[in-house]
Amino acid sequence: MAEEKKKRATKKPAAEKAGEKAEANRAPAKKRSPRKAAGKKAPEKKAAPKKEAPRPVPIVVRASSRYVRVAPRKARLVADQVRGLHIEKARALLEFSPRSAANDIRKLIESAASNAENNHDLVADEMRVAEITVDEGPTLRRYRPRALGRATPINKRTSHIAVALSPDEEA
Repeated sequence: MAEEKKKRATKKPAAEKAGEKAEANRAPAKKRSPRKAAGKKAPEKKAAPKKEAPRPVPIVVRASSRYVRVAPRKARLVADQVRGLHIEKARALLEFSPRSAANDIRKLIESAASNAENNHDLVADEMRVAEITVDEGPTLRRYRPRALGRATPINKRTSHIAVALSPDEEA
């Protein structure tokens, strides 16, 4: 019997064992960085440079046309010609361009110029084409009958065209 009492006395209750395990699982205390231990100071952060007065942002007038029934690849050929041009030169180029996409882009540039006059009180003739992007829209899929009961697909592509005009620096 005396032996059983000694075993019970040496055995720790389950609650104490759980507490010891929890202490073992805890993260060790943070160690000091080698710089602080060696007595060196941490590098000081440089003061932020003084900010200059903000520059006035030029007004950008935008117009967009979506679901235009012209292939984006064909419209990009015309858009690349007028990008960066003064609006009068862009109008002249688009007026006499043989490509069908030129008519849609010309109308869009006219719309952006009207937006500049009516919404922003700018002179439309003193603008230039700052940006013009042609993105791909949804494709209309059609099929044509062919010989021996086959059908071939016809993809009718559409475009999303966006124009941004900004005041011309030279004018």
